[in-house]
Amino acid sequence: MSLSWRARVAALLADSPLVSEAVITDVRHLLSHGEEELAFDTMCSWIYEDALPVTRQFHAALIAMADEMNTPRSGQRLDELLID
Repeated sequence: MSLSWRARVAALLADSPLVSEAVITDVRHLLSHGEEELAFDTMCSWIYEDALPVTRQFHAALIAMADEMNTPRSGQRLDELLID
């Protein structure tokens, strides 16, 4: 049995490079209201806007989630933030 989108987005949030408590709270709030796609997009947008470095493994997990949620725009340009 696979984890729900809510649980998977929450796990990605926990592993994310986000440090802003306001952003983290916003993403959690969206998740608690069943807005998984918006929560995921918000998380990805802030990672990009704040130019936070992401590992290849985390990037792959984000892209896989975006593909599964059919929200490919969420992961756009995050490859620019890859670190080795």
